[in-house]
Amino acid sequence: MSGRMARFALGAYQATGTLLTPFVGGYLAYRAAKGKEDHARRLERSGYASADRPAGPLVWFHAASVGETNAVIPLIREIRRRDIHVILTTGTITSAKLAAERIGNDAIHQYVPLDLKPAVSRFLEYWQPDCALIAESEIWPATLMELGRRRIPQILVNARMSDRSFERWGRRPALAEALFENLALVIAQSDVDAERFRDLGARHVMMSGNLKVDTDAPPYDAEVFADYKKQLGGRKTWAAISTFDGEEKAAGIVHRALKERNGQLTIIVPRHPERAEEIEAELVKLGLKVARRTRGDALAPDVDVFLGDTIGEMGLYLRLTEVAFVGRSLFAEGGQNPLEPAMLGCAVLSGSNVQNFREAYQKLARRGSARMVRDTEMLAKGVHYLLTNDDARRNMIEAGIGAVQEMRGALTATVKGLEPYINPLTVKARLLPKAAVQR
Repeated sequence: MSGRMARFALGAYQATGTLLTPFVGGYLAYRAAKGKEDHARRLERSGYASADRPAGPLVWFHAASVGETNAVIPLIREIRRRDIHVILTTGTITSAKLAAERIGNDAIHQYVPLDLKPAVSRFLEYWQPDCALIAESEIWPATLMELGRRRIPQILVNARMSDRSFERWGRRPALAEALFENLALVIAQSDVDAERFRDLGARHVMMSGNLKVDTDAPPYDAEVFADYKKQLGGRKTWAAISTFDGEEKAAGIVHRALKERNGQLTIIVPRHPERAEEIEAELVKLGLKVARRTRGDALAPDVDVFLGDTIGEMGLYLRLTEVAFVGRSLFAEGGQNPLEPAMLGCAVLSGSNVQNFREAYQKLARRGSARMVRDTEMLAKGVHYLLTNDDARRNMIEAGIGAVQEMRGALTATVKGLEPYINPLTVKARLLPKAAVQR
């Protein structure tokens, strides 16, 4: 595909988005009925604002879901310390709840507009951001083109490029270049990510490390934690976190295989808590008794599985154990972030499909704090070994904490890279009266 054809394709994409706009209302209503959209706020997805635009400089952060939102929270706080206003957009109900809990008044939250030219134009016309910071791997053509047309600097932060995405973009190099040339800066997680963005046409690229290492440990309710610890007594525990379809059943099979020898409690925290009913039914079929966090069930001695079907309580679940299997890695692909369990003092187990977090796993494995398993049987052996071998478990925990400490520094590097864009906004913000608000 030539450069001319690439631009024609992008123009056709935008035109198609405009033609589809009349059908957006029905599409969003359908998704809201399925629980995939916030019914009361679904107009935000069409670019209609539900909050006032504050006067003065404004930076737009976009983080697709929970992981990306957690990653940019320290950066949002850094921007706010400079008296610059922040609007944060996310794409899921789960991430919106997390933003409300962990960011509060530090940012205005809106749902991200659909990648349709009218919705994006409406959003940008109202909010008029001075800069757009997009987390990780969110590449939306209409949004990038509209930001470029308005000459709003757009920067990818904590940027990563998965094997699959790199291969897909590599088959359309002219299209990739036509999009990525709109980026003022790419701040990549690793040297591999940086090189991939350069290959695909990004002009200015730097490497910072992973912002997820510089996030605070996830919070928890100390009173609730103390109550659960009392209920557990000295009972052994292990957790399967950020699980996807098939991995909850695998955790149940592991529990059943080890129950007679260890009498352990298995904690399962699915990536999508709305699947809790389906997961519970599957575990009950295995003959397991399930306690659910949302029901406030007690962790009685005969409970097999504690199902963590809530949002924003990973800090609680991980503090209840010292062994954590990280999901989306045994049957699904891509992996999930292993850094939270490592920083909270867990020995980490994972399947081998961790392409999206390859560098983090490599660094943890090099230190001896993460182990990979091929299948359910190997997972059972790994869990049993760590539950019964105190020295090995403690060594992995200490190695993980050390690895996380070594990996820190991404926030400082990212802020330094952003200075040419943020410093002028800081000066402007501090020259304006803080109380003024404009519509």
